Amino acid sequence: MPRGELRIYLGAAPGVGKTYAMLQEARRRAERGTDVVIGLVETHGRPHTAAMIGDLEQVPRRALAHRGVEFTELDLDALLARRPEIAVVDELAHTNVPGSRNDKRWQDVQELLDAGICVLSTVNVQHLESVNDVVAQITGTTQRETIPDAVVRAAEQVELVDMTPEALRRRMAHGNIYRPDKIDAALGNYFRIGNLTALRELALIWLADKVDDQLGAYRAQQGISDTWEARERVVVALTGGPEGDTLIRRAARVAARGRGADLLAVHVARSDGLAGVDPARLARQRVLVESLGGTYHQVLGTDVPAALLDFARGVNATQLVLGASRRGRFAQLLSRGVGVTTTALSGPIDVHLVTHPQAGRGRRTGGLPAALSRRRRLLGFALAGLGMPALTGALSALPDLTLTNDILLFLAGVVGVALVGGLWPALVAALGGSLLLNWFFTPPFHTLTIAEADNLLALGVFVGVALAVSWVVDVAARRTREAARASADAQTLATVAGGVLRGERPLPALLDRLRETFALRAVSVLELAPDARGRPNRAYERDVWRLVAAVGEAPATSPDAGETAVPVDDRLTVVLAGRRLEAADRRVVEAFAAQAAVALRQERLAEEAATARPLAEADRMRTALLAAVSHDLRTPLASAKAAVSSLRSHDVEFDADDRDELLATADESLDRLGRLVANLLDMSRLQAGALGVAAAAIGLEDVVPRALDELGPAAADVATDIPADLPAALADPGLLERVLVNIVANALRHSPPGRPPTVTASAHAGQVELRVIDTGPGIPEDQWEHVFLPFQRLGDRDNQTGVGLGLALSRGLAEAMGGSITPETTPGGGLTMVLRLPAATLTGTEGPQE
Repeated sequence: MPRGELRIYLGAAPGVGKTYAMLQEARRRAERGTDVVIGLVETHGRPHTAAMIGDLEQVPRRALAHRGVEFTELDLDALLARRPEIAVVDELAHTNVPGSRNDKRWQDVQELLDAGICVLSTVNVQHLESVNDVVAQITGTTQRETIPDAVVRAAEQVELVDMTPEALRRRMAHGNIYRPDKIDAALGNYFRIGNLTALRELALIWLADKVDDQLGAYRAQQGISDTWEARERVVVALTGGPEGDTLIRRAARVAARGRGADLLAVHVARSDGLAGVDPARLARQRVLVESLGGTYHQVLGTDVPAALLDFARGVNATQLVLGASRRGRFAQLLSRGVGVTTTALSGPIDVHLVTHPQAGRGRRTGGLPAALSRRRRLLGFALAGLGMPALTGALSALPDLTLTNDILLFLAGVVGVALVGGLWPALVAALGGSLLLNWFFTPPFHTLTIAEADNLLALGVFVGVALAVSWVVDVAARRTREAARASADAQTLATVAGGVLRGERPLPALLDRLRETFALRAVSVLELAPDARGRPNRAYERDVWRLVAAVGEAPATSPDAGETAVPVDDRLTVVLAGRRLEAADRRVVEAFAAQAAVALRQERLAEEAATARPLAEADRMRTALLAAVSHDLRTPLASAKAAVSSLRSHDVEFDADDRDELLATADESLDRLGRLVANLLDMSRLQAGALGVAAAAIGLEDVVPRALDELGPAAADVATDIPADLPAALADPGLLERVLVNIVANALRHSPPGRPPTVTASAHAGQVELRVIDTGPGIPEDQWEHVFLPFQRLGDRDNQTGVGLGLALSRGLAEAMGGSITPETTPGGGLTMVLRLPAATLTGTEGPQE
């Protein structure tokens, strides 16, 4: 059975018309004879959307009860049994009511698709998992319902339903999105021009990435390798040379000219892994690329131009930035070079050859490392100086050998010298051997003259072969040593990386591993302190360096106080103390220094985020508070005002009962308003850390009745079981009463009729425990912590039950008194709130706490 196809209507914000467009498509398909059935559509009371449903067949929803409230959800089984060609299922990111087959509606849709049913659905960009944090930063509202991006990307079609922010706000003002009582709050908060513009850009960018993925898949299926300039992509080639910073910045400027262009940096490494690039410089250049919004890539290849162009075509690059060749003029005469070859083979890709100060100056590799040790080279020279004459004497005693045999034996001697001492001893042996062969074994003897052309050719071949073999042996030895060194460096880097990844703080772990690896006394990271105007001081001034991180004993506090200083950038320097490093070790240390700069930057960003998090949380609370109290403050005020206005009116005569009822209504409303304001003030003090707590020994048998009395007639049937010998609790009497009022009120709100909650108390392990037990619908264990978040009304879908501060405030007050509140499941169903406080008999004397 073929799998069904999914078509999603994506919107930047509620009200842009996703559901309307989806229903238009459903009606169009139905008019063409397709079997279309509505599984679930949320009209949100919008008449135009409801009218668009028309005569389309609808599968009845499934009713589910949760916490005493009835909800309706998609009836998946009925829809599967009906098996239409197309099912309309709105709000793909919706979270199903507990008790449904699947947790998320998109999982229901996956079952429909697996059954061969095509689905039309909708989703807003703020529900996509990848942009959830960005949306929260923009709007100040965290979306609890999210959907994995992979689900939406897997859809066969994603259509953007777009609308300008101004048009969407006009639609809101006309009452086409929300009810009139919510319009002002929505326009002043979520639906601000800036928010809508940013959300619209997010939706466009996300959809552009989706389209780009589809284009890439099509090109791969069709085997298309030519560049299609559907989107600007700038690739910059890095060699690890000093010109890399110039090329990266130049490529970034090229990419910035095309809005939305991608910047990609690529380094082509030799497949043998022995290229002499500077890893520290490459690491710094990678950091620079990523700081400019680009990505870094590394590919293997023996043919650099071909590997570079293969990568560029693979990412559908439109422009390629290369540095002008650093080779000298003579080298350019022998070979065209990477830049010229790449330009000739680039085809439709634009190639930029960027000049730089190092162009044409030749490659400076810092000198090739010696292939063999000094001892072996000296031994090779000795063998060449003594072995060649000894071989000559031995051959002179054997007169029957021909010149060809003599040349082969001398060639074997040269190879032996090369194996022992390397290139230069072998060159000495080859030249000396040729002279000895000419003098002693080539007619006319004992003269450097060569009579026959064949002998001249044989000697020439001998010298050429000897030189070639010597060169090959030396290169092989050099590569072996380079490979061993590269393996050791890689092992060191892997060890350091593993230690850093396993540590909680990357920078200290990196520095400590570096100290251990090279047997150093101390490693420190220094930073140039800014002057009074905020500008960096001069590096040569000893007292302007600031120690930002260090490990080991007596770390250096200035670059000249250590044995080795490794600059990272204009401001940071890593200083090693304890011993001087070899030149070969410095490259690895430079790579570590670059990573240390990244780790330091990450730590500082984490610290800034930690500093900003309380501010963001406070801002979120203020936003939620303003949105919530717009109703909750107005309701008791309106009730009290209506009662007082009625009493003052001269148009109606009220009897005594009516007057008492109106006065009771006003009194109840004002009490409710007073409790709400008190909760808000206490929550503000808790958030600011300014709540004063005066702890005293108090018996629960005294405070519980007062809390129940404050709740009025609703708490008259609450059962209590407080032992007479229960020790007193150490708590603030007023705050404890507030905590009990909130907890019992919450239990009363969710208790079924005729089964009021119960309050029990006991003592255990130096604590007094008070339990408020209800037999209501309860709360799933994975949502227990959610009920303690401010402005949460778990299971409620309206604003009729308060701002959701009760339990959050109760936990905050309990913790301020040294106690705690934890939820438990009531045996047989329901929720039990356990309040734990320190027992006064074990804690000591009373006194104020802050």
